[in-house]
Parts: sequence; structure tokens; C-alpha cells
Amino acid sequence: MKKNTLLALICLLPLQLLAQQQWSLKDCIDYGLKNNRSNAVYENEKRAADAKAKEALADYLPKVSLTGTFDDNLKVQQSIIPAGIFGPDPVKVAFTQKYNTNGVAQLDQTIYDQALLTGLQANKYNKQQADLNVKKNEETIIYDISNAYYQIYVYREQLRLTKENLETYRKQMEISQLQVKKGVTLQKDLDKVTVNYNNTISQIRVAESNLALSQNQLKYNMGYPINTNLPVDSTSNEKINTPVAPVNDGFAVGNRTDYQLSQVNTHLLEIDEKRIKAGALPRLTGYAKYGSVGFGNTLGPAFRDQNDYSAIGLKLTIPLFDFFKRNAQYSQAKYKRLNAVENLKLDEGKYQMEYENANTKLIKAQANLDNDKRNIELAQSVFRTTDLQFKKGVTDLTDWLNAQYSIKDSQNNYLNSLYSFYQARLDLEKAAGTLKTFYSTL
Repeated sequence: MKKNTLLALICLLPLQLLAQQQWSLKDCIDYGLKNNRSNAVYENEKRAADAKAKEALADYLPKVSLTGTFDDNLKVQQSIIPAGIFGPDPVKVAFTQKYNTNGVAQLDQTIYDQALLTGLQANKYNKQQADLNVKKNEETIIYDISNAYYQIYVYREQLRLTKENLETYRKQMEISQLQVKKGVTLQKDLDKVTVNYNNTISQIRVAESNLALSQNQLKYNMGYPINTNLPVDSTSNEKINTPVAPVNDGFAVGNRTDYQLSQVNTHLLEIDEKRIKAGALPRLTGYAKYGSVGFGNTLGPAFRDQNDYSAIGLKLTIPLFDFFKRNAQYSQAKYKRLNAVENLKLDEGKYQMEYENANTKLIKAQANLDNDKRNIELAQSVFRTTDLQFKKGVTDLTDWLNAQYSIKDSQNNYLNSLYSFYQARLDLEKAAGTLKTFYSTL
């Protein structure tokens, strides 16, 4: 019995350790990159690209087909031999019998088809496109998880600061209650403090609701079970508590996955244009076939008495009268490619603008954050002085409430600046195409 109990404790120990694990931002991203359901979608796209490449190659590989036919000629077709050949009168002759069978095996091999050869060049770019889509999905996962993670930290900070304010109001309520009983102060002063106390409770409930929503959003972005607890270790993360703007070496549009995808798409459109143009060239195909035929007025001889035959040959196909259709298709492909090239140039300016804007926002957000942190300290210093004066009777409750409100106002500004900083930082990493680098440095 003791051995069974000990074994059960040993088995449960890993689960208990897992439940106690504190998830850092890197842990959350690691989990999300492995378990987010979108990974399966883009991995399937990679497999589809591989299958598409094999399909394109298959058109240049030998093809073997087997064909069998059986005819029951309900009324046998007759041909006419003109008069004068076998006699003075025309002669009706049937060149088949009631039943006939035909079986043939044929091998076809494309020898030259420039359109197919050109289309094979797209295989490399189709695979690149699938790989880039996987990379883009990973960047999206990193961005979404980081954003939700930072939201959790901001809401926890809000709860911490709001609870500190609640405790300040609670202590003042106790003091005011005693003063009202002694007749030292009026009931309305107690009511003013009570109103602020109740408002703070409401703010705590809103913050708790927002925190729960952010936690669920983080679980969803990670692919983590929604109903399972996820102990996020944001409160002890020094990188979060002391944010520093990342050092960026400048902008290179080639780092953007979106831009790389556009480049690949341009190459694919160029290949499609060449493929359509190559459709005007002759196509040469070789073939070899072997078959047998059988005839009979009854079923037995038609299947039993077979006459075999075989042949090899070449087939040359020269398109002549599809010029108008092919020319229209070529024109469409040409203008699609030209538009893709122009859009690529537009994207260069667009991504450069996004980077510069994100960099500017981050610099401003860093300055605002530093300023608002100092402002909280200043507001707290003013409140301590006002609180001391209030206790000594030098100032009134209105000044005390105003000083406390200044703390709340500076805290709200700080929280907004904190979230804006993290948002700007992620936006800059996204605009620079360095989200995976950001993740690897965590």
C-alpha cells in the first residue's frame, strides 16, 4: 500500500511542477509556435506546393494507358463497292461482324513542350512562397502573443496601483467615520471619500475583467486550452518592468516577409507570361502502342480469336488558329506582371513609411513613459505632504482628494504610456521585419 502511494506521488509530481511553472514571454511564444492551429494550415500549404511541383513534373514523364472496348453491332454497318469492280452492279459489303473487341496499351512521352518546360520553373517559387507563408504566420503568432502578454502586464499594473489607491481611501474612510462619530467632521466629507472608494472598486472590477479577457486572448494565440490555468510570469520579468527601446541598425525592405512574398509573386507572374507565350511553339510527342482486335458473329470468337498489332510513332502539334485567344491570355498575364512590379515599388515606399512612423512613435512613447513615471513620483510626493497637512488640520479634505486624484490621473497616464510603448515596440519590430530576431533575444 505504501509503495502504491509513493508511486502515485511520483507520477503526479511532474503535473504539479507544470502547474506551478511561471510562463515567461519566451515560453508562451515557444508554446504558440508549436501548438497554434494555424501552423497545421501553413504546413499543409507546404505539402500542397510539393504536390503541385510533382504534378507539373509528371506532365514530362511517360504516361501509360490501357483501353478496352467491346461492341455489339445491333445492325452491322455496310459499305458499297462501286459497280464495275467485282461486277456490273454495286456490291454491299460489311467489314465487321456483330461482335468485336479491341484492347490497346499505349505509352506517350513528351519530347519537347516549351510551355511545360517554362512552367516547371515555377516549382522553386511555389516552394519559396509556401515557406514564406509559414514564416509570416510565425511572425503573426509572435506579434499576437507578445501583444496579449504585454496587455496582461499592464492590467496587472493597473490592478496593483488601483488596489493601493483603494487602501488609501479605506484608511481615510475609517478616520472620517471616527471623526463623524466625534462630531469633528461632517457626514458629507465621509460621503466624498466613500464615493471615491466605491468608484475605485468599480475600476478594480473592470481591470479584473480586462485581465481575464487578455489571458483568454493569450491562450487562444498560443493554442493553449482556454479552460486551463496559465500562470503568466509577467510581474517578475525585468525586461518588462524596465523597458528599453530596441537598438535598430536601420531599415532594409528585403527583411519584410510581405515584401519577399511580393517578389516571389512577381517571379511567378513572369513565368506564367512566358509559359503562355511558349504555347505558340510546336509540341513533339512520341508514342508506342500494342493492341489486339477480335471479331465474331458470336461472343466466343470475338474474345477468343485475337489479332494483335503494334506501332511506334511521333506526333507533332503546331497551333495555328488559337492566336487570338492566346494573345489575349498573354496580354492579361503581361499586365498582371507589370502591375506586380509597380506594386513592389509602391510597397518599398509604404514599408519605409511604416518603419519611420513606428520608429517615431517608439521614441515618443519612450519619452512619455519616462515622463509619466516621474510624474507619478511627483504626485505621490505632493500627496504625502498634503496628507500630513490634512492630518494636522492645515488643509481641508478637498485638497486631500485633489492630491489623491492627481495620483490616479498620473497613474492612468503612466499605464497608457506603458502600453503605447510596448505596442510601438512591437510595431517597430514588425515594420523592420525583425520579429523573429526580437523573439530569439528574449
